[in-house]
Amino acid sequence: MDAPLAPAGDIGALRQRYRDDKTALFSLLRDQGASTRGVRQALQQLSRLTDQTLREVWSLSGFGTGFSLIAVGGYGRGELFPHSDVDVLVLLPDGAQPDEDAELKKQLEGFIGACWDLGLEIGSSVRSVTDCVNESAKDVTVQTSMLESRLICGSKSAFNRLVTLLDEAMDPKAFYVAKTLEMRQRHTKYENTPYSLEPNCKESPGGLRDLQIILWVSKAAGLGRSWDELARKGLATPLEARQIKANEALLSLIRARLHLLANRREDRLVFDLQSAVAESFGFKAQVPAVITAGPPGAPHVAPTAKGTRRASEALMKRYYWAAKAVTQLNQILLLNIQERLQDDMAGVDRLRPLNARFFDKGGMLEVASDDLYVQQPQAILETFHIYQTTVGIKGFSARTLRALYNARPVMNAKFRADPVNRAQFLQILKEPEGITHALRMMNETSVLGRYLWVFRHIVGQMQHDLFHVYTVDQHILMVLRNVRRFFIAEHSHEYPFCSQLAAGWDKPWIFYIAAIFHDIAKGRGGDHSDLGAKDVRTFCRQHGIDREDSKLIEFLVSEHLTMSRMAQKEDLSDPDVISAFAKRVGNERYLTALYLLTVADIRGTSPKVWNAWKGKLLEDLYRYTLRALGGRAPDPGAVIEARKREALSMLALHALPHMAHKALWDTLDVSYFMRHQADEIAWHTRVLTRQIAQTATKAAGKAAPEGEAVVDRCIVRARLSPEGEGLQVLVYAPDQNDLFARICGYFDSSNFSILDARVHTTLTGHALDTFQVVAPTLSDHYRELIAMVENNLAQTIDECGPLPAPMKGRLSRRVKSFPVTPRVDLRPDEKAQRWLLSVSASDRAGLLYGISRVLARYDINVQLAKITTLGERVEDTFLICGAQLQMNKRQIEIETELLETLEG
Repeated sequence: MDAPLAPAGDIGALRQRYRDDKTALFSLLRDQGASTRGVRQALQQLSRLTDQTLREVWSLSGFGTGFSLIAVGGYGRGELFPHSDVDVLVLLPDGAQPDEDAELKKQLEGFIGACWDLGLEIGSSVRSVTDCVNESAKDVTVQTSMLESRLICGSKSAFNRLVTLLDEAMDPKAFYVAKTLEMRQRHTKYENTPYSLEPNCKESPGGLRDLQIILWVSKAAGLGRSWDELARKGLATPLEARQIKANEALLSLIRARLHLLANRREDRLVFDLQSAVAESFGFKAQVPAVITAGPPGAPHVAPTAKGTRRASEALMKRYYWAAKAVTQLNQILLLNIQERLQDDMAGVDRLRPLNARFFDKGGMLEVASDDLYVQQPQAILETFHIYQTTVGIKGFSARTLRALYNARPVMNAKFRADPVNRAQFLQILKEPEGITHALRMMNETSVLGRYLWVFRHIVGQMQHDLFHVYTVDQHILMVLRNVRRFFIAEHSHEYPFCSQLAAGWDKPWIFYIAAIFHDIAKGRGGDHSDLGAKDVRTFCRQHGIDREDSKLIEFLVSEHLTMSRMAQKEDLSDPDVISAFAKRVGNERYLTALYLLTVADIRGTSPKVWNAWKGKLLEDLYRYTLRALGGRAPDPGAVIEARKREALSMLALHALPHMAHKALWDTLDVSYFMRHQADEIAWHTRVLTRQIAQTATKAAGKAAPEGEAVVDRCIVRARLSPEGEGLQVLVYAPDQNDLFARICGYFDSSNFSILDARVHTTLTGHALDTFQVVAPTLSDHYRELIAMVENNLAQTIDECGPLPAPMKGRLSRRVKSFPVTPRVDLRPDEKAQRWLLSVSASDRAGLLYGISRVLARYDINVQLAKITTLGERVEDTFLICGAQLQMNKRQIEIETELLETLEG
């Protein structure tokens, strides 16, 4: 501005007064604990304070008659959050043109600049009445913003004229369609779930925006401007109005606290802020939560008493319950408004009786009377059975949803013990179709948690284990969905082997029950597998499931973690490992059932956790165990001979000279052939035959064939993994203590992740190592990527000198908020010939390289490495040997250094 808007003293005093008053209101919001009683009043006071400040600035600006200052958008509602934008409209008289009037332009710039000087984060627009009407007609966002407009100061007649013209231009039906489509797009952006681990309390499904849209469309239709008015007009019941106001207050308080703690506009409950917000509500962690090692689905928070949980878990559970209620009420009220917007007689002829209690109302299931469930509680579960089995029913009508919502008190202990209800619930699970849809709808309407009381405790419960991306109830329903897809022909292309096994299964409902109960005891304290097994045993007894089926279901729940742990941590080439697992599962039926549930469980944790390599490990364990259960005791000799014959058949297709394989195979012992499949043996042989022959010639003191130099350097070859994901990399080099560390260092610096490593030393002292690796972007140019790995890794291995220091990897926000307690477990294997090293820690760049450097420093050889990354947590297992491990003092030193490395 060329000149100050007003004397600096006036602006300075106004700024100081505004800051002081705002700070007092912030303290009020900050200090009221978990009480939501005063949150609306505080937000209104902040809005009124802003109104008063803007009026004073407006007065100092010297706007003449005909000008108006109007609050729009969220500020127009009269409730202002601490760091929300102050959206205002400067309404110009018709004919005023700031672009052509320099004085007016200067005056507007001075006003807006003064607002920013005062600390008002203003969002301004400057329009005439005609401009507002035209823009509103073109853009539903502008139309919505203007719908909530209110006059702050200036010309009242101009504002009233604007409101009148906007009301005349409003098409309630078109506005309803536009806002519901907009809501659908917004929900899609947030993955159509209120249960995101970092939800946006304003925009996510079940957030404040879902409540605002109800009032927008009701205002546009002239049906009401407040929750009480909607209740008076019959669009909401008094109970629903009370529930909406209570949940709105909670979400508003959470949003206000987020703004205050972040000191900026932050509407997401990000991990960094969840604990602080929880503490502001008075939630306290009862004991420190310790994240422990374990496969997907394991109890990673190890509580010491029933009910132990983090403060943030208590807050998030309260948030999810509120968001779930908002989602239900949003659906009920919007459907009611839609019906009011239709013509008076619309929909009457579309009622088609289904039975004495239900109608088909244009594809929506409609109850015959509002008090149906109160009078006939057995009709509650029948609702979902009809929804599941009736062709053409796409959802529930507003009347049905409201009846279910109001019938919650009826779903009590007597309801749960009713034999008719128990038979109906079991029938839902035994239907050939619609199981996932029915149970999801039961959870959305709160019926599932009221019928299965143990399920109610895990609704909205977070899992701070860095790889589950769903709350426990959503994870359970995802596992149920995954199992269900094994039995649907249309999905057989996803996991053909699982679908093949499922096709021969006679009672799919066994899996559905096991899926529902496998994690149902999470968060109670103790082993959730054991507690869940007790719960499902009670369920089976109450629902009349026969003894054999009950035993299988209980087995699946109690052992649902076992197979993933075995596959990802044990040496599957060890016959004793397979024999022990076969003894544990007992028979083929139990093995197949456990395999299918395990695949579904891992896939249901997070899209990041499942990969083709984990799938191969599980399938290998299944097939090895199946042979053992068939009476064929593991015979290493027979397995090796079979693999050799298969490898030779493959080699014959590549026209290798007769007995060309012998030079390599004579340097390999039994463990190599046990740990590698036939196609890997054939690939290694093709690549290495010539090199091995040259090495053997040199060792015998003979000259190399004329024209050929004896090369005794490393060979690196890579190919696309046979499992269809990532690369398989072969390294053949003279063995050295730091070889494994150098290889890990290269992969780490090149941004590859190692999934598996099999390390073997030949009888001639060469390392023959096979790595399974994946890259974040394995592009279509994989040939160039393979060439790069082969060339650069060979150079890295051939370099001499000390190992470089590992990179300091950056920790993600989730890891910072929920760190994994580093753990190291070093113990001899069952035969006391080698050692098993297990580590668990938060994942970061350079971690595996850091571990391998420690092992190299103590001359420890890595024979097998299983690298398991579970989201942002790693659980790695190494089979190692070395003279230093025989000394207790050295063991302690190794474990100490490893812990320091894991801690970063």
